[in-house]
Amino acid sequence: MIGKPIQNAMNEQINKELFSSYLYLSMAAYFEDKNLSGFAHWMRLQAAEEREHAMKFYDFIIERGGRVTLKGIEAPKTDWSSSLEVAEEVAAHEAKVTASIYALYELAMQEKDYPAQVMLQWFINEQVEEEKNAAEIVATLKLIEERGTAVLMLDHQLAKRKSE
Repeated sequence: MIGKPIQNAMNEQINKELFSSYLYLSMAAYFEDKNLSGFAHWMRLQAAEEREHAMKFYDFIIERGGRVTLKGIEAPKTDWSSSLEVAEEVAAHEAKVTASIYALYELAMQEKDYPAQVMLQWFINEQVEEEKNAAEIVATLKLIEERGTAVLMLDHQLAKRKSE
């Protein structure tokens, strides 16, 4: 059985993951509006990944005999001043998600919930990758300083990303 503190915290994390998905989908819409379909593709894949993360928590709670309780999802931001601003927001958001995962892991350790610790280790590893990818895109955008042709080259590269 899953303990109430872990169940409640994981239900909160489901909401955070779904908000992340919603935010990234909003960013995809922003890029579609700017005719940057590669960036939009990247953000759509990120949104899908966040939904998958929410479902991992959902399934874990169910498998452990707990109850999933869904809450309302906050409306995301819908406009940004540049591709760089979006990428910087993604990087900051991923750091926030990482902090939330770490807090969940700390709780699992306090509660001596070993199955939760094992499951959360996957998320800890995933967040290392997420933060690295976001930081690389921010660094690349800072290098090219929003020059049109360079942005289009990065847009083309992001369009090639495959879903996992």
